Amino acid sequence: MISGSERQIIDDAIDRNRESLIATVQRLPVTEVRRSLVPSATTPIGLLKHAAAAERFWFQRFLAGRDECECDGPASPGEASFAVSEHERVEDVVAEFRAASEHSRSIASQYDLSDVVRNSRNEPVSVRFVLVHMVEELARHAGHADILVEQILAAESGR
Repeated sequence: MISGSERQIIDDAIDRNRESLIATVQRLPVTEVRRSLVPSATTPIGLLKHAAAAERFWFQRFLAGRDECECDGPASPGEASFAVSEHERVEDVVAEFRAASEHSRSIASQYDLSDVVRNSRNEPVSVRFVLVHMVEELARHAGHADILVEQILAAESGR
């Protein structure tokens, strides 16, 4: 969307970044989605898993005020959030990410951009900040995935 209200543009940017991350990871053969090219736990499929945890953290925990045990999955976006079980398929992790994203949309729709919530230090945080932060977070991870996928595909083709 290149026109519309500020809210429509922000929501659209979040959704485009979500879909970009998914599409990038899905470019890889299933045998390569767990490939690690960096010292951290970051893998293409792990980026999707982490993004789902970030969605839950910011929307289910922060905005909706749920405890982590009340969320639809892990909601702590730390290093452990990149871990993907050997039994989880790409389709499973994409479905998990899409479900977390749908919950996020539902929760966010209950707020105006100018609404303010308090963080764990009792500091005011606007919903606008949360949504713009998610634009950044998802764009960053889509970029990470794009670079990893490009490297993996290049290595696979012998370039």
